[in-house]
Amino acid sequence: MPINHTDNTPGRFGALSRYFGEVPLLGWLAGGLVAVLAEQFVGLGLAHLVDLPKIPVLFGFENALKKPDLIPGTVIYVLLVYLAPVFLVGRLLQLPANRVAGFLARRWPAASIVFHLALLYAVLHIWSDINDYRVIVVKITLIWVMMTLSLNVVNGYMGEFSCSHPGFMALGAYAGSVFTIVLFTNSSMYGKALLPPAIGPFLFPLALIVGGCVAAVGALAVAIPSFRTRGDYLAIISLAFTFIVKSMIENLEIVGGPRGMRGQPDWSNLPTVFVCTVVCVAVINNFVRSTYGLALNAVRDNEMAADAMTVNTQRTKMTAFLFSAFWAGVAGVLFAHVLRYVNPGTFGLQQLAEVLAMMYFGGLNSIYGSIVGAVSINLLSEMLRPLEIWKWIFIPLLLILVMIFRPTGLIAFKDFDPVRLIQPRTKESSKLKAQN
Repeated sequence: MPINHTDNTPGRFGALSRYFGEVPLLGWLAGGLVAVLAEQFVGLGLAHLVDLPKIPVLFGFENALKKPDLIPGTVIYVLLVYLAPVFLVGRLLQLPANRVAGFLARRWPAASIVFHLALLYAVLHIWSDINDYRVIVVKITLIWVMMTLSLNVVNGYMGEFSCSHPGFMALGAYAGSVFTIVLFTNSSMYGKALLPPAIGPFLFPLALIVGGCVAAVGALAVAIPSFRTRGDYLAIISLAFTFIVKSMIENLEIVGGPRGMRGQPDWSNLPTVFVCTVVCVAVINNFVRSTYGLALNAVRDNEMAADAMTVNTQRTKMTAFLFSAFWAGVAGVLFAHVLRYVNPGTFGLQQLAEVLAMMYFGGLNSIYGSIVGAVSINLLSEMLRPLEIWKWIFIPLLLILVMIFRPTGLIAFKDFDPVRLIQPRTKESSKLKAQN
C-alpha cells in the first residue's frame, strides 16, 4: 500500500497546524489586541471571580510559584483572557484579515509594515498599561533584543566568539548618561544644566548616537589586536576588555565610581524604546543581507577562501565588529535611562552569560532567533523570579536541553523578510511555502 508523505506533521498537531495555518499575522495581532483590551476592561473582575487577589502580572507564573493553591484560577484566567481571544478572533478574522493583508501588501507594502508595527505597539502598550512593572519588563525585553541582535552579528554571522558586549553596553550607558545629565539636568555631581532641559527630549537621539559611537571607539581596542591573530584570541581579549571597562568605571569618581550614577532624565519611554528596537532590527537585517553580510558569511565559513576570492577579510570583520558595538552602546544608553541609574557591577559576567544564553537559545545567524531568544529568556527569568536562586538552575538546564537537541538554537540560519511576514496566508501560499 502506498504511503502518503504529503503531511509529515503527526495527528492532531497536523490538524491544528492546518486549521490555524491560514491565519495571517494581521489576524494574530488583532486577536492579541482583543485579548489585552479584554484584560484592561474585565481583567480585575475576572481575577476576583476565579479567586485571584489581582490581575496576574506575568501570565500568572508569580501566583503559581508563590501560592500553588492559586494555580487553577490562574489557568482559567490565562485561558479566558489570553488564549481564547487570540485563537478565536484570529480564526474568525481569517478571511477579512487575509483580504486586508493582501490588499495592503500589493498596494502599499511599506504602509502595511507600518500598520502591523502600529498594531504590535498597541498590544504592548495596552498590556503594559496595567502596572508599572509590566512597562519596565517590556522596555528591558526590547533592549535585550537589541543586545542579542548586535552580538549575533559577531558570534553568529561572523563566526567569532566575543565576550565584550557588556563592556560596550557600559560605555554606551555612561557616555549617554553623562551627555544628558551634564547638558540637560541640574545635578549635585555636575552642577547646573548647560542647556535648557525643555529641549532635552528632542536631542535625546544625539545621546543615543554618542553612546553608540563611544562604544564603537572602545571596540577598536578589541578589534585591532585580536583580528591580527587567529583562533580564540578574540574571546580572551574581549573578556579582558569587559573587565577593564568595569574596573575603569569603578575607579572613575567623575562618573560616580562603584556607587554608580543616578539622575538620568526619564526620556526612555515605551514609544522611544520600541522605535529604537524597530530601527535596530531593520538596520541589522539590512546589514546582514547586504554585500557585507555575504562577505561575513564567507569569512565565517572559510576565511582563507574568502580572502582568495578578493574579500577584504580584515576590513569586513572590523566593520562588522564596530557596527555591532555601536548598537550595543545604543542599547546601553536606553538601559541607563529606563532604570535612571547605572552601576558598573551591572555589566559583568552575569550580563554576559544572559546575553549569550539568549543568542544561543534563539539561534545563530537569525534575526528571528535573536528576537525569540531575547524575549523568551528575559520573560522566563522574570516569571521565575519568585524561585530566587533556583531559577538559575532551571534556566541552565533548559539551555542544556536545547544545546543537546538543537545545537544551533531554536531558529537558526533563517532569513528575516518583513514583506513576506505580512503576506496573506492562503491555501495557495501555504502550498508554495511547503514546496520551497
